[in-house]
Amino acid sequence: MAAPARPYRIGTGAGFSSDRLGPALDLVRDGRLDCLVLECLGERTVAFAHRDKRADPAKGYNAHLEKRLKQLLPLCRAKGTRIITNMGAANPRAAALKTVEIARALGLTGLKVACIEGDDVSAIVPMSTPLYDEPGTLADVGLQLVGMNAYLGADAVLPALEAGADVVIGGRLADPSMFLAPLMHHFGWRADDAALAGAGTLVGHLMECGMQVTGGYFADPGVKEVDRLADCGFPIAEVAADGTAVITKLEAAGGCVTPATVKEQLLYEVHDPARYLTPDVTADFSRVRVEEIARDRVRVSQASGRERPASLKVTVGFDDGWHGEAGVSYAGPGAQGRGELAARIIEERIRKAHAVAADLRVDVIGASSLFATAGLKAQAAQDVRVHAAMRSRNREDIETLLWEVESLLCCGPAGGGGYRGAITPCVMTKSVLVPREKVRPTLEVMIA
Repeated sequence: MAAPARPYRIGTGAGFSSDRLGPALDLVRDGRLDCLVLECLGERTVAFAHRDKRADPAKGYNAHLEKRLKQLLPLCRAKGTRIITNMGAANPRAAALKTVEIARALGLTGLKVACIEGDDVSAIVPMSTPLYDEPGTLADVGLQLVGMNAYLGADAVLPALEAGADVVIGGRLADPSMFLAPLMHHFGWRADDAALAGAGTLVGHLMECGMQVTGGYFADPGVKEVDRLADCGFPIAEVAADGTAVITKLEAAGGCVTPATVKEQLLYEVHDPARYLTPDVTADFSRVRVEEIARDRVRVSQASGRERPASLKVTVGFDDGWHGEAGVSYAGPGAQGRGELAARIIEERIRKAHAVAADLRVDVIGASSLFATAGLKAQAAQDVRVHAAMRSRNREDIETLLWEVESLLCCGPAGGGGYRGAITPCVMTKSVLVPREKVRPTLEVMIA
């Protein structure tokens, strides 16, 4: 009788675009990984990437790609660990070419880099398309289009794995699909086996946000204690051929993996646990069993699924103008009163002196600013910061706000200092659905 296949070890190397690098290096060095997945793309992230690409056609991929891969590629080559990532964002080709350039500079001859494109569907989705979860069409948004990206599933990643790619880079590769694809490839799971697709999707969903499942975003002192949070590690999934998985971490890493951390992540962004829609399957998490089998080792099982949706979700990004923030601090006796007077001055100057009607919010931080809309205020604070924020499609409005806040340094009230101001671009995202058959991913394998 043949021995059962060993568990497939898959680790998370990033849970969002600006996640830490150190824990990913630790996983590759000490985790005996078959595969490392770096999930770096949110809906706003890809919209901003399109803006970057529009400004410079050689950009539009994750800003940390070069720094990450310069350190990860040699380790992964030495350990035999494959990388799968959506750091390509709005420009997978440029990201793949940069990866090849890095590999050659490091002497990693023969490294295979797979570039997956086809998620950009701007040319095939008409502006008359209805919005997914609200009334109206894309045309009704009334803003300049930045880009459209369909969520690609495991079927877009599998050809790259079958081609023997060491690094797989795409754009809007769906978060759990990047984990499901190597499991399907390793164990030979059929694309139409919805139960196994559901199980693999559960693994991907638990892993995709990195430290959220190892105690990071879970931590709440006095309520949910987590040891050594500053040294928290990324998760590892040990997956069996039947889809059962153990979620764990490196023994030397900080953080924790418990039934509670797993259950919180299980429910994260899942509107209906019995009908979680992905490009690969309609996953059913409603009967998932979560068991602690040892310290920092939690087994998950009994996920299932049904036929995959006929449509793919598309994130549509629009240029939404500019966002500005500016602040000044007040301290000592009467600080709260001076801060509140400064806030009133900002609002009066913006609305009356300049007749700017853009969205404006002014808070006195340190005086229950976050609860101000509920009528709750602290008393006699002696250390406050006035924080003003504005969003407008007219950059001049934002520049006016920053000028007015800085003018408080001499125009009063007394004792203001520590001015800071910044202007950043804004995007807006909407969602639509597109028939699956209209989205046609492409693959190119490049050799370093």
